[in-house]
Amino acid sequence: MKLIKFWFSIFFTLLFLSVSTTVMADNYSKTIDVFNKADAVKPFFKEAYGYAVFPKVGKGGIVVGAAYGSGRVYKQGTISGTTELMKVTIGFQLGGQAFSEIIFFQDKRSYDEFTGGNFEFDGSLSAVAITAAVQAQASTQGSSAGASLGPSTGTQAETSYTKGMAVFIHTLGGLMYEMSVGGQKFTFVPIK
Repeated sequence: MKLIKFWFSIFFTLLFLSVSTTVMADNYSKTIDVFNKADAVKPFFKEAYGYAVFPKVGKGGIVVGAAYGSGRVYKQGTISGTTELMKVTIGFQLGGQAFSEIIFFQDKRSYDEFTGGNFEFDGSLSAVAITAAVQAQASTQGSSAGASLGPSTGTQAETSYTKGMAVFIHTLGGLMYEMSVGGQKFTFVPIK
């Protein structure tokens, strides 16, 4: 029992450190700018019906893991509401990590599905990880999304929507063995 308490205290310490918030000032605009600089992401800003952006998602785990982040949802370029991301996982995982995440909605149907109440990603959806020099795919159980090999090579694979959504992440810091978006749950509160 003491060992379990010890591991949970370490887990929650890691989670607290990775989720600890700094002044949110204009983190939404900064996060959008980071994603908009990636060649693989630019077309999505031009063509998507809407998107949800999370400037900072904290994630930590030792066998049992959790992730949390708050964000904004945009519909055709205008803020339509706020959203929260939550995820609890059990399995082989270790560490803590902070990352930004953006979810593009291909059309009104996928936007409505996400904003219609509580929404959850299934295991078939993957995220494309965006970094400064190299972009690599972080997947769950297979996907139709591709990844850019980065501007240094000039090669870019096809990146597409899966079930009307495309997800990109940008690691802010930390190290964690386990990276998936399957199982993420979202709530949505419209702006009135």
